[in-house]
Formats: sequence, structure tokens, C-alpha cells
Amino acid sequence: MVLAIAASPAGAAELTVITAGDQNMVDYINNYLGPLFEQQNPGNTVRAVGTGPGDAGSQKIVERFDAQAKAGAATWDTDVAVVHEKFAGPMVQAGYLEAYRDKIATGKLVTRANADNALGTEVKGYVMPMFNSQTAIAYNPALVPNPPKSYAEIAEWAKAHPGQFGYNGIKGGASGVSFVMGWVYAFSGSDAHKLMYGPFDKAETAKWDGALQSLKDFTKSATLTPGNAGTLDLLSRGEIALGPVWVDMFYSWQADGRLPPDLKLLLPAPGMPGQPMHYVVPAKAPNKELAEKFVELATSPKVQAEGIVKKFNWYPGIDADKVKAELDDATWNKLFVDITPADLAEKGKPFPLAPYNTAILEAYEAKVAN
Repeated sequence: MVLAIAASPAGAAELTVITAGDQNMVDYINNYLGPLFEQQNPGNTVRAVGTGPGDAGSQKIVERFDAQAKAGAATWDTDVAVVHEKFAGPMVQAGYLEAYRDKIATGKLVTRANADNALGTEVKGYVMPMFNSQTAIAYNPALVPNPPKSYAEIAEWAKAHPGQFGYNGIKGGASGVSFVMGWVYAFSGSDAHKLMYGPFDKAETAKWDGALQSLKDFTKSATLTPGNAGTLDLLSRGEIALGPVWVDMFYSWQADGRLPPDLKLLLPAPGMPGQPMHYVVPAKAPNKELAEKFVELATSPKVQAEGIVKKFNWYPGIDADKVKAELDDATWNKLFVDITPADLAEKGKPFPLAPYNTAILEAYEAKVAN
């Protein structure tokens, strides 16, 4: 025992990382990022714990922090958490997070506005994007040699080609939700910037009737799919020609041979929402300095290239041009040729402010789905 203690580096610790999202998030940390960190920081270990997919996973993290704050715990049981965008703001407002971004070298490599403002709440300094996910329109060039480039053109194209546009409404997957939000941005008569960044004004909802009626008419000529995977499946079989998808899922399916290699993507004007997953450090993390080193490694250009882009086809959380130097041309061209960094900067939008988001979903159920 004495020899074992003597052999352990001073200050060795177990870093606990809790993450919302699918199992691949846990596997990414336990199988790739954790071992890499342990190699660079001998004696320290990393343990990742998943809280489940979707918003429910992030909600469990909030509840975990709530419970420890109410119990008055001097230190909490989490060093780093990975949460969905919509939960970052409430955590900052509750005082649960450390403002650590300016303390790490990679903090200055963040370029997207969603790392400063999360659905209307200022989060600058408190979050580092793990990655940015983005929705886009996938299309079959054999069926659509000249695809529509905007929401207005999509509406006209779908009218002329009944059943050939597919989306999942707002059920079973967020690609359809994203398409609906983009439709409201494009056609509602509301200032899209206000919908994205606030302040919330209930009077805005009265402006949406025309957009919702046109979306109902559009949906009658579209094919409703059973979810994100359902849209990709119908595209793969040629049963639909266009549909909204998550970019990372699209490329992962192509890599697995589940989508034809000639299918392509476009980001229509004025834009569609995507969302980041954020690394956060609790204000009462037991190993704050080590947690900051972990996030710094996780958001370094090399790890963003190897782990985020190559392994999962996610868009990097930091400046894509800084990541490009760490990527081979084939990988870069796969992820950024159809949709360029300039396209993302111009047409990659956040989801609406939380109360607008809820109001749009309720309006869809009342006026489009029925």
C-alpha cells in the first residue's frame, strides 16, 4: 500500500463528467477523450456518466444541481457537465456555473453567437461548445437536379411535386421541429431576430396565422415521416426527394452505406436552426482546475478535428478554420463542401427564445396538425 501511494502523483483525482445525449456521448468520453486526457495527465482518471437522450437528459442534470444547491453541499459530485443549449441559460441564472471560458486557451477560438447567448439568456464565459449540430435539407440530385434554395422556393417546389418533400412535423425528431421554426422565421411577419433573441412579446404570436395556414397547406402536399431516421430512410429508397435532416446523421448514414453516396445537402435561405451541446463547469466542482484542463483539451483544434468531426460528423464547437489545419482534405470536403462555413455563419440559426419556441409548437398543434 505504501508503495502504491508513493507511486501516485500528488493531487491525482477522478474527474466526473456527466453528459446528456445518446450513448455515443458517453462512449466518446470513456473510450476516446477520457483516455487521451489520462495519458496527458498521469494519475488522474475520467469517468463519464450518461443521464439520457434529449431534453430529459439535461433536465436530470439541472435537478442534480438543484438538489445539491438546496442541500448546501460545499462541493458537488460533478466536475464537468455536457448539456443542451436551452438548459445553459437557466443554470447561469441559478448561479450553478463557473465562469471559466476566459481562463482556458481555447476560449478565444469560439466564434459563434450561440456560445454567448443561449435562447435569449447571456451565457458568455460560462459555456464552451462541445460541437454544433445543424439541420439542413437533404436532396436526391437524380430527382432534383436544380434544388430549391430558399423556403419560398421549397414551398413552390412541394406544390408542384406532391408527396416528394418529407418531414416529421414536430413529432419524433427535432429535424422537423427545426424546419417548422425556419418556416416561421421565413413567413411569419415577425422579426426573426426578435424570435431568436427576445424580448418575448405575446402580441407577436398574433402575426403567425398566415404562416401557419400556408404551412398547413404545404403539409397536405408533403409526406409526414415517422422521425429523423424515417426521413433519411425514405430518402434512401427514393420515396421522397427532399427533406430536413441532421447533418451529422446524414453523413453517418452515408458512411454506413445506408444512404446513397450521391445525395447532397443545402441550407435554405433565410436559414434553419441548429444547436450546440455545451461543456459547463459547476460553480462547486471538486476539481475545477482539472475540469478546465479537460475542457481545454476537448475544445482544442486537434481533438475537435479527430473526435468531433472525424468520429461523429458534427460541426466543431470552435472556429472551423482553426480545425481545418488538423483535417485531411477528404474529411474537410465531405463536411464543408455542400454547406460551407460561410453558409453556417449566414444561415445557421438558433432555435427561438424558449417562450416563442413553446408558442410555435402549440400553434402548430392547434392550427397545422389538426
